[in-house]
Amino acid sequence: MTMKNDLVNISPPRFLLGIFILFIFIGTVLLKLPIATNESISTLDALFTAVSAMTVTGLSVVDTGAVFTTFGELVILLLIQIGGLGIMTFAVLIFLMIGKKIGVKERVIVTQSLNQTSLGGVVSLVKKLFIFSIVMESIAFLLLSIRWIPDMGWKQGLYAGFFHSISAFNNAGFSIWSDSLTQFAADPIVNIVISILFIIGGLGFTVIFDLWKKGDPHSLRLHTKLMLIGTFLLNSVAILVILLLEYDNPGTLGSLSGLDKLQAAYFQAVTPRTAGFNTVDIGSMNDSTLFFIVLLMFIGAGSASTGGGIKLTTFLALIFAVFAFLKENDEVVMFRRAVKYNTIVRALAITVIGLGLIVTGIFILNITEDATFISIVFETVSAFGTVGLSMGLTASLTIVGKITIILVMLIGKIGPLTLAFSFAHSSQAKIRYPKEDILTG
Repeated sequence: MTMKNDLVNISPPRFLLGIFILFIFIGTVLLKLPIATNESISTLDALFTAVSAMTVTGLSVVDTGAVFTTFGELVILLLIQIGGLGIMTFAVLIFLMIGKKIGVKERVIVTQSLNQTSLGGVVSLVKKLFIFSIVMESIAFLLLSIRWIPDMGWKQGLYAGFFHSISAFNNAGFSIWSDSLTQFAADPIVNIVISILFIIGGLGFTVIFDLWKKGDPHSLRLHTKLMLIGTFLLNSVAILVILLLEYDNPGTLGSLSGLDKLQAAYFQAVTPRTAGFNTVDIGSMNDSTLFFIVLLMFIGAGSASTGGGIKLTTFLALIFAVFAFLKENDEVVMFRRAVKYNTIVRALAITVIGLGLIVTGIFILNITEDATFISIVFETVSAFGTVGLSMGLTASLTIVGKITIILVMLIGKIGPLTLAFSFAHSSQAKIRYPKEDILTG
């Protein structure tokens, strides 16, 4: 009876963390089965792959297409789908199919899982989310298959379209090819379909459904406006910066024609926001470009999306807060809407905890790995942002390095605050203290 009460009273963040780890354990066991691999892999490598798939990161310590069988790749895809759409999304769908009522406790957990602020309409949101995801992945599967079947044949073409449509929509970055999508750097169909998938997945489901429901730009939620305008501006700047920095680099854009340069710059500019695919060799990029990509990976995608990072709205909240301070305004105002004080504090907490995690990861990897500093920084931020881009360090990680990246991926996906709330105990102060200023700056 006590165990049952403990399960009922467990906090939503702790419950989500527990069930997330459970699925990772199941995935690890399945990937260790002889039927899942063409060659034996260590338990740690199986765990790393399961975590990378479940957190929709895409970092790989082994060559996915060469080491894993079709069964193993399907296990990876299943983990990607569950991790991308959310464990509780599938739990609610199962409950609905068997006719079980969705109680308040389940609604609270789903709300936490999808990063929503209200319990109202959460079940309806789950249904729409599932249908929308299947429709998007199906359309992409059809388009990619049409493109690849003539080159690869029916069986391989269909399978490649199926695998990459799921991986792209969920911002996972896993590919069945060891060089990711570099062979399609000048292919407009692959570039457009794949990028549209992970951009939509990275915007967040609340943004998509808000657009779907309202249509009128003036009636959209503040979060939707910030995501749309912020994504457009950030992607535009990223395309221009990468095009200029890599234009003459023979290892990346230098060997491509004018239009192909722009196409490759576009793809590589939008993918760091947690998609993880690449059409040019990341390791051959200039250090200035790599540092810029690190910043993009840290910012990440949108809240309630398949992406990671601190989230674009978190970044924008801090930027607007800084401008409000410089202008000596009492309120942080965005599009004629005052943002709550708690929202700014939450954004600050997410950023500080995220930076703390990244710095810790970089410090450990600097001790354990024989690699350049930029590649270590790149790998750590890529893991935190659940991006999956790598300069080639992943495959050569030491045991401690792999464990470190596993933890960074896990915390990056679950969210720094969710993890903190999982172990923290809230308490209300019973007394108030006198106020006093300190010197800052």
